[in-house]
Amino acid sequence: MSVEPDRGRWAGLTPAAGGVVMAAGILSVGLDLVGRTWISLVALAAAGALWLVLAADFAGLLVADRGRFRAEAYTPSALTAVAATTVIGTRVAQLDRPAAQSVATALLVLAAVLWPGLLGAVVRHWRRRMPGAAFLACVATQGLAVLAATLADSRHVEWLARAALACFCLGLLLYALALPRFDFREVTGGAGDHWVAGGALSITALAGAKLTASPLWTGAAHTALRTLTLACLAVSLVWYAVLLAAEVRSPRPHYDIRRWSTVFPLGMTATACLSAAAATGPGWLRPLGEVLLWIAVGACVLTCAAFCLSRRGGRSRPGPGSGAPGP
Repeated sequence: MSVEPDRGRWAGLTPAAGGVVMAAGILSVGLDLVGRTWISLVALAAAGALWLVLAADFAGLLVADRGRFRAEAYTPSALTAVAATTVIGTRVAQLDRPAAQSVATALLVLAAVLWPGLLGAVVRHWRRRMPGAAFLACVATQGLAVLAATLADSRHVEWLARAALACFCLGLLLYALALPRFDFREVTGGAGDHWVAGGALSITALAGAKLTASPLWTGAAHTALRTLTLACLAVSLVWYAVLLAAEVRSPRPHYDIRRWSTVFPLGMTATACLSAAAATGPGWLRPLGEVLLWIAVGACVLTCAAFCLSRRGGRSRPGPGSGAPGP
């Protein structure tokens, strides 16, 4: 990937900061599911504040430098503009208030408007031996499925549930297309975004859990959704174990902004387990999800600490040439 340009206006802020929004947003979703409401709201506030900063930067770049905007739109990292928006929208929808539902709907519309153009640009520029950011095509699409299914359930809108199912199926296809292009050497040498290889299946399982819980799908359709959800979750847990073992075997202790793209899959896997426990039946998924959630929170705290230390020591690594996620 090309070196991420300096944004000037936001000193030290790179497009990879989108991974921070996604990480904080999914931790907020998971913490709410286990009843840690106040911590969840703090995480939501942090994610929302950074999302606004990045949205302003995104809009400013569109107005001030169209050429650079188009160049960045071709990279997989561009799709976190969609993914981060849907994750925040999902958490806002959980507030279950009329105003919150309206905000979540607006975020869904915004993400849906951004998605086709960015997805098309990114997929056309796929190549061989890509980093984990390649799977953001799946993550962004499944993010739409999760938010659409959440709003369809709360607002009882059947066509929105069917749209969520279409995104779910397309997301599965995009994962299958991205997998052969993933550079598997990233497992032992990646700087953080290689975890998206597993996190993409976790968000697929979360979307499947949301759809499985919908009363719209019965009989064979419900059984198929439940089976796909559990299969995706199982494979994502295998990825989790493999990637964790690789981290132990090949430690990468230095801070890199792509580490936020490790925190996001950790939180997403935990949230998928918590949601699938209620939607698909296996009771042991909830305690597993709770354990994985606190591991993700711990990883978030460690990443924050590493960031602070790197800033103090002037050793921050923005991850140029990596295709690190960021809107």
